[in-house]
Amino acid sequence: MNITRFDPFREMEEIFNRYRQPASRDLASREYEGMLSGNWVPAVDISETKDAYIIKGELPGVEKEDVDISIDDNLLSIRGEKKYEKSVDEDQSYRTECVYGSFERSFTLPKQVDINNVDAVFKNGVLKLTMPKAEEAKPKQIQVKIT
Repeated sequence: MNITRFDPFREMEEIFNRYRQPASRDLASREYEGMLSGNWVPAVDISETKDAYIIKGELPGVEKEDVDISIDDNLLSIRGEKKYEKSVDEDQSYRTECVYGSFERSFTLPKQVDINNVDAVFKNGVLKLTMPKAEEAKPKQIQVKIT
């Protein structure tokens, strides 16, 4: 049994931290807050085929011009911003649940990625990055001759 000394300042800090967290975030997204920066975190799917690695990211409401993709020393970074546009003639807003602001996701790429041939397609709010594997990384079939 562990006994923890009561610290009123720690208790108050925990209460304040709970109120600072947006209500729309779930526990799973809080788990990654230390690894990510920005106001919101777009969801991604990462998969691998025989010839390439594929990353699909959901960026609803983000314009193609507001997305920046870079690779530096095998670190893939996806940055962007979802801008909040409020109409001047709009009535008073009662609830805003959509997230807005900047985002950034970074991924360490395997050494086998051919970074010179990465393909990025942005369609219907989904960013798809196809990163082909270098030729030396692809599996090779060797025929064994029977003599």
